[in-house]
Amino acid sequence: MSALDHLTILPILLPLAAAAIILLFDERRRTLKAGINVAATLLLLCLSAALVIRAGGLGGVTSVYRLGDWPAPFAIVLVADRLSALMVLLTSVLGLATLAFSLARWHRAGAHFHSLFQILLMGLNGAFLTGDLFNLFVFFEVMLAASFGLLLHGSGAARIRAGLQYIAVNLTASMLFLIGVSLVYGVTGTLNMADLATRVPVIRPGDRTLLEAGAALLGMSFLIKAGLWPLCFWLPQAYSVASAPVAAIFVITSKVAIYIILRLSLLVFGPGSGAEGFGADVLVLGGLATIAFGAIGVLASQAMGRIASFSTVVSSGTLLAAIGFGNVGVTAGALYYLVSSSITICAFFLLIELVERGREPGADMLAVTAEAFGGDEDDAEKTVHESEQVGIALPAVIAFLGTGFFACAILIAGLPPLSGFLAKFAMMTAILNPQGLGRGSGISMQALGFLALLLLSGFAALLAMVRTGVRIFWVPREDAPVQRVRVIEFTPVIALLGICVAMTAAGEPVMAYMRAAAEGVHAPKAYIDAVLPPRSPMPAVAVEDAGRPETGDESTP
Repeated sequence: MSALDHLTILPILLPLAAAAIILLFDERRRTLKAGINVAATLLLLCLSAALVIRAGGLGGVTSVYRLGDWPAPFAIVLVADRLSALMVLLTSVLGLATLAFSLARWHRAGAHFHSLFQILLMGLNGAFLTGDLFNLFVFFEVMLAASFGLLLHGSGAARIRAGLQYIAVNLTASMLFLIGVSLVYGVTGTLNMADLATRVPVIRPGDRTLLEAGAALLGMSFLIKAGLWPLCFWLPQAYSVASAPVAAIFVITSKVAIYIILRLSLLVFGPGSGAEGFGADVLVLGGLATIAFGAIGVLASQAMGRIASFSTVVSSGTLLAAIGFGNVGVTAGALYYLVSSSITICAFFLLIELVERGREPGADMLAVTAEAFGGDEDDAEKTVHESEQVGIALPAVIAFLGTGFFACAILIAGLPPLSGFLAKFAMMTAILNPQGLGRGSGISMQALGFLALLLLSGFAALLAMVRTGVRIFWVPREDAPVQRVRVIEFTPVIALLGICVAMTAAGEPVMAYMRAAAEGVHAPKAYIDAVLPPRSPMPAVAVEDAGRPETGDESTP
């Protein structure tokens, strides 16, 4: 094992070590804790970039780390290919941006923020890198424990209520996860993902129903965490009441389940598995329903936090539906959309806190009430008179917030020329190409519905953002307090939006990486060969025993 192979485990060990070191210091040493947190997250960003460079190099290197140097499937393995390396890099980028934003004031709002933050990063990176279902469950629970503590950060009745819902829903999903894993292990005799891909095609027909039942329970667990309708009722409530940096980093937590669904659906139930396309229709139809529900929620929301939360639901629905089509081109566009939408919504959550800082609580609802029932005529005449004044200078802060809000609106709605438009255009181009969809020679009704909802959800987001922007930035308010924003607060927002602009400018190289990642997921032979040792007669016997043949001594190990 070379020194570069140890790079695969460092995104897990580094946050774990940082969290342990931070816990050694008292809460009064917040500056020291913040310094350790920032240093660890910066180093994590460098390690993640190195993983992406290694995975995306010539030929693409799939790095496999076997703990204890035991051969798979007996060892716990970590696997870094193009897709998992991309997700680890996205996690570190969002983590660094939200951490920098929190240093202005949010990290002092409660205890153990920095240690919980590093534990969350550890759980996220472990879920993306693991090649074993049981360890995936372990990393999910680590992520759940840290996210529950972060959701309560800052206290308040609303956060406690949302936190109780959050933990109840996620514990239910975890229970389904365990039952599903038990069924899969009982049938196949393994939990290694690559080994599952080799054993599923030779499962006895009598055991295939039990295998599919276990896979369905696993899928249900992941879909709850991903926010599929009607299982997404908890998501808008939890995200909208969390503190700004916590809501921003939570954007990536919902993408963990989407990553696992993409990985397992093509690795275990891909071509040649005997159950090709298992659950694909559920993903497509459920994704379309989720997009529609999220778009309605965006239109109905008056508070910006709710708009951002329902935008996360729309993003999840779009990705799930795209995965269900099982097409390389659609998957490549979906990966581009995953990165763009995650960065955009993260920036929007941070921007919301800055925009609402100078506003009174409930200002959005009061504005809707005034529109619906009318306001005082003198106030209306005063507003018209003030709007006719020329030469009123806009404060620099308001100009910055307005520009950032405008950029977020374009990206969330998917308008040209930014990356949100390129991502939707890539998916729509692949959908309009009937070849490779695997569902007949023409464009199916599901594909047409996906195209329509992509456009309608963008239009709904545009209407909601324009309506909100007019209320906040267009109507002058003399009595509004001057908003004060620190450099450490607006720098992460600028950096995140700048990444979206860079993705637009470098659209072809970025899309080429996404296409290569999609091809690797759709053709997982390289993944399987990298994880498993050269084939021998033993695995075939193990599969036969796991399948419980009708003849022979069943007590033989």
